[in-house]
Amino acid sequence: MEVLSLARAQFAITTIYHFFFVPLTIGLSFLVAVLESVYVKTGDERYKQMTKFWGKLFLINFSMGVVTGIIQEFQFGMNWSGYSRFVGDIFGAPLAIEALVAFFIESTFLGVWIFGWEKLSKKVHLLSIWLAAIATSLSAFWILLANSFMQNPVGYVLNNGRAEMESFTALLTNGHLWWQFPHVLTASLTTAGFFIVGMSAVNLIKKNNNAFFEKSFKFGAVAALVGVVLVIFVGHGQMVNIKDEQPMKAAAAEALWETADPAPFTIVASIDQEGRKNNSSVEVPYLLSLLYYLKPSGEVVGINDMQAQLEAQHGPGNYIPPVAVLFWSFRAMVGAGCLMLLLGIVAIIISRKAKPLHEYNKLLPLFGISLFLPVIANICGWVMAEMGRYPWVVYGLQKMEDGVSTVTSSGTIMISLVGFVLIFAALAAAEIFLMVRHGIKNPVTDTEIAENEKEASLWT
Repeated sequence: MEVLSLARAQFAITTIYHFFFVPLTIGLSFLVAVLESVYVKTGDERYKQMTKFWGKLFLINFSMGVVTGIIQEFQFGMNWSGYSRFVGDIFGAPLAIEALVAFFIESTFLGVWIFGWEKLSKKVHLLSIWLAAIATSLSAFWILLANSFMQNPVGYVLNNGRAEMESFTALLTNGHLWWQFPHVLTASLTTAGFFIVGMSAVNLIKKNNNAFFEKSFKFGAVAALVGVVLVIFVGHGQMVNIKDEQPMKAAAAEALWETADPAPFTIVASIDQEGRKNNSSVEVPYLLSLLYYLKPSGEVVGINDMQAQLEAQHGPGNYIPPVAVLFWSFRAMVGAGCLMLLLGIVAIIISRKAKPLHEYNKLLPLFGISLFLPVIANICGWVMAEMGRYPWVVYGLQKMEDGVSTVTSSGTIMISLVGFVLIFAALAAAEIFLMVRHGIKNPVTDTEIAENEKEASLWT
């Protein structure tokens, strides 16, 4: 394989694997902080046990995210030196802020939280997890700021063949960032909510401390439903924004080859990329225009017209991304979102019933499986976001073949790629083992909770 293909494959594998952990880390950090807030306010020992139980799973996931994230930055200099030279003046600033400010705040106060139980006052200990949670989101913010420049370059000037920062304010106010960042936050809340629901459902099936996991299930169900409603709203807004900023990506996600007004929404299609057409499709008339313009009319530019426009603007070349990948990734993401919305509603309904949750024998396995739905949606959304930019590394400024390193050999990349895959496989096994070991068990008995409450009352 050629260097470019291997470099792209390596970055795709490492990025996707890293992104398995990111949304759950962000979402769980806030939900654990909420649980501890309830404990501090009410003094209810059950919420302290919930904080510790779900906090332990959060820490396992966080550590995996850190390990896999470190690999990302090395690749910019090793496999993508052309990109680093071209845009390093801009790309380096937010990554430096993320590492020197957000990550250090996050790691410092996580350490305080881990070792501060029973050593700090309740309010100071609570403050530490809130600061860690906020810093976790700030880390995502700075990384997404850098990525948003790649999607929608702003605040730069071209000088001696390099993109140099002209306005940091323009980077901060990039329209793409202010759809992408809320999308990640709401997706993270959804991921964490369904993780708690799913793990609680598995424990209820196994009859592990029904009272503890019923309370956890109800808490997770609220977070999951709020998250999925918000992510649908924000995701729709981001798609409308993409239609304006990256119309080729939007058209490819819909497999819309010809400009249409009104435009139909294609449910399924047999895509012929070489022939630049769909051999067959099932469409809903007017629906795409309705989604974009909130009325049954409105022009949506097709792939073929966008190809002609980009050729006129940037010269001859193929500017069409892998349509089938984008089309089906988008539908998998939306389909997973719709299932999560349905399951979130059902979870809330059964949570309000008098019937104990562990008696819903037919529904609980569905909720156990549901913890994988946000993972599918997250990965498919990220694949669509990144592959939809093809053939650009920085949209409209630098193509992929210009960003890849010229001195790195295909053999070197292949060796490191195999090594990463083996390491990631080992890390995945460790993650699954630890999550099962600490997540599927009886965390605390009602008798222990009563004893802890009695001990706490003596101290107060």
